[in-house]
Amino acid sequence: MKKSITLLSLVLFLASGAFAQKKKKALSADSLKKVQVTPPKPGIKDKIKSSKKIDGLFAMYRDTVTGSLQMYVKKGQLGKDYIYQSFSMGGPTTLYLNQNMIRTTWLFYIQKSDDKIELLKRNTNFYYDQSNPVSKVANVDVSDAVFYNDKVVAQDSLGYLISVDGLFLGDKLDPVKPVFPPTLPPGAMFNLGNLNTAKSKYQKIRSYPGNTDVVVELAYDNPVPLNGGGKDITDARYVRVKMQHSFLEVPKNDFRPRRDDPRVGYFGGEVDNLTSLSPTPYKDFISRWNLKKKNPSAALSEPVEPIVFWIENTTPLAYRPIIKEAGEKWNEAFEKAGFKNAVVMKEMSDTASWDPADIAYNVIRWVSSAYPSYGAIGPSFYNPLTGQILGADITVEWRSGAGTVVTDDLFSAGNSSLKLPWENPIEAVAATPKHLHGFDKNHSASCALAQELSMQYQAGLTAIEALDTDLPEAKRVETVREMHKQFLYYLIMHEMGHTLGLNHNMKSSQMLSPAQMNDVALTRKIGLQGSVMDYPAINVSSDRSKQGDYYTTKAGPYDLWAIEYGYTPFSELEEEAGLNKILSRSTDPQLVFGNDADDMRSPGGGIDPRVNVNDQTNDMVAYGEDRFKLVNTMMPKLKSRFSKTGQSYQELRQRYMQLNGQRSSMAAAVSRFVGGVYVDRSFVGQKTTVAPFTPVPVAYQKKAMALLDKYVFAPDAFDADSPLFPYLQIQRRGFGFFGTNEDFKPQNTFMGIQLSTLAQILHPNTLTRINNSGLYGNTYSVASVMSDLANHIFVADLKSNVNLFRQNLQTEFVKASASIVSAPGGYDNASKAAALFTLKKIKTQLGAAVSTNEQTKAHRTNLVFLIDKALVVR
Repeated sequence: MKKSITLLSLVLFLASGAFAQKKKKALSADSLKKVQVTPPKPGIKDKIKSSKKIDGLFAMYRDTVTGSLQMYVKKGQLGKDYIYQSFSMGGPTTLYLNQNMIRTTWLFYIQKSDDKIELLKRNTNFYYDQSNPVSKVANVDVSDAVFYNDKVVAQDSLGYLISVDGLFLGDKLDPVKPVFPPTLPPGAMFNLGNLNTAKSKYQKIRSYPGNTDVVVELAYDNPVPLNGGGKDITDARYVRVKMQHSFLEVPKNDFRPRRDDPRVGYFGGEVDNLTSLSPTPYKDFISRWNLKKKNPSAALSEPVEPIVFWIENTTPLAYRPIIKEAGEKWNEAFEKAGFKNAVVMKEMSDTASWDPADIAYNVIRWVSSAYPSYGAIGPSFYNPLTGQILGADITVEWRSGAGTVVTDDLFSAGNSSLKLPWENPIEAVAATPKHLHGFDKNHSASCALAQELSMQYQAGLTAIEALDTDLPEAKRVETVREMHKQFLYYLIMHEMGHTLGLNHNMKSSQMLSPAQMNDVALTRKIGLQGSVMDYPAINVSSDRSKQGDYYTTKAGPYDLWAIEYGYTPFSELEEEAGLNKILSRSTDPQLVFGNDADDMRSPGGGIDPRVNVNDQTNDMVAYGEDRFKLVNTMMPKLKSRFSKTGQSYQELRQRYMQLNGQRSSMAAAVSRFVGGVYVDRSFVGQKTTVAPFTPVPVAYQKKAMALLDKYVFAPDAFDADSPLFPYLQIQRRGFGFFGTNEDFKPQNTFMGIQLSTLAQILHPNTLTRINNSGLYGNTYSVASVMSDLANHIFVADLKSNVNLFRQNLQTEFVKASASIVSAPGGYDNASKAAALFTLKKIKTQLGAAVSTNEQTKAHRTNLVFLIDKALVVR
């Protein structure tokens, strides 16, 4: 039995083995069959056979049938840093998508993850000293951002091919559609719809050894737009935006970052040193071009590579020689840094084959936009690691370059757009001084000079045409031509200064006294201001026989010093001592500096009244009074000079509004001295006799207040204008008056100037600063300020009728004081007490006032009613 079982087992074993062999053969056959029918994985050649290759930094493959785009990434490019730079090439200007606008710059790198290629944005905000052990955990809590990844389409031994349609035809790089705050009502501003990738397309692809540029046209669809936009929007449902995305190789050179310093103004990068225990743990650097001397041992040498700017062939022919001269005027400053002919200006011919959008060229171009968001702009972009400037453009709007502005209703809207701080004091404190519209923290795309300069230019033009009537016509024409030449010089030099790395210096207009402004021998030697980086008031002399230059046409003392700081070559060992020696001169009054963050153009913003726009000289009260007088002198002459046979009264209205603009800017500049504090940024050990903070002397504050009383608050402040009111008519165009009334509204115009002035003096920031500065020298208390305001606004007509302008002013002052008393926050206790005291004083004065007409009686009755409401205990 046992033997039988063994034999059976052997048979079964052999049978199973045979079955297994049979199965194995069958499986092998099946597997072989499958291998034979599975096609090989496509190679790169298969994936690009219908594509056109654009070789360069990154090889790009554009499919000639579908239009899709693929990019080839070499294995040697993985892990390396590259620079991304975006440009808007055309789109709605209300969204700052103007043509040739430099936008976003950042550093990125590429890595492979499994079967994908990733592009990551690198965080460059921090520095770790590698000799410090803590650097071993550098950026452990800072992650780089993956902004794009896609599967590898094909690969070879040298690299990888990926699709980049989702990168360039999407919003992965520089999102175009702005995100408005949630508090903004729907439809309040025009905006783009949703990105339609199916309608978006490539316009141009360029690739060179050092950069790859992809120009795209993005389509945005909005089926039901709540805001139709302006005339530049053909159909708000379908809007196209043109963008250029550029990938650049990080420069391989020995360029050394130069440290930033608060006493001199450059754009640049902010870097926190996380291995420093210094009170100022900063590794901030300035942006500047990579200039190297051909002859390093020479005191003055030409650079190996100069800064070359091309005047584009869009520039008006008559302006080209002026622009060339203005640009090369910067060479005087570079000579202070040891460079000769550092700036070279060239002219683009009409037959040139190169593309001005190529980042290899720095271009000055002229454009004409339907709704310009700027008058002129001169941004640059730089290596985020070092500050080396890699490219720059200057774009000038046609009308601004010609000195022309459209100002029909520049000030007729009055206070329609003015936010009165006492209406929402907490919001007012939180909001100031947000008056810039830049794309980044440096505000490098935020230059409003051309608009301000054009308004000032028009005031000068009006003065020449209205007051210089004794001059022969040919002489007046020549004077206007010379003024425009100076205007264009200043405009180009200012924007060129930005492209050299300089930011604004809104304090430089303090350099000269009013008596020195028309001393041509002096001003052509050192300039009208310390810097061309300011927004100055035009220099128009009220004594026409003594008119000097209208604008400065040379780099000022500050500009020479700033370029010396930024560009003087030093060895690594000598640099710190050399820079400190240059900076030691910052206490020179001609070298004072304050940028946009310091200026006081917006109510409540800044603290030093010397840092401002549309001001001039080191005695703004005296200069302001002269300008107020000049405006009042011109007013009676406007109608006869600018009412022309066969034309409407449009030009008369424009000229009138421009002169009111001068009043408004003078009132703004003078009002900042009330409650102001002078700032000095000298370092400890420098030769200076002043503290960092010094309250404006009380005598000067009161002098400013008296000037405002005379030309802004007084009953007769605007008497010179009244004969013009019946003639200030806008030329009708189509149905342009639907929803509005076309009559000129003088009370709106003047109330705008008056309320803007009060908005500064009664701003919670101003009143709080007055109280605080009383602890270190200020003797002009809030109670005294409000008492003086009340006297200026009420006393002159307590014994007579009150005109309409004064009724508005008095009512708004009472409402402001009442709001300060009842404000839940924003205003400090001392300010509330002063406002309450002022209201009671005004009520007492009104009780003794004399009223002879019904309107004045009604007005005063209303004032008492408003005061009583404010005095009710809640």
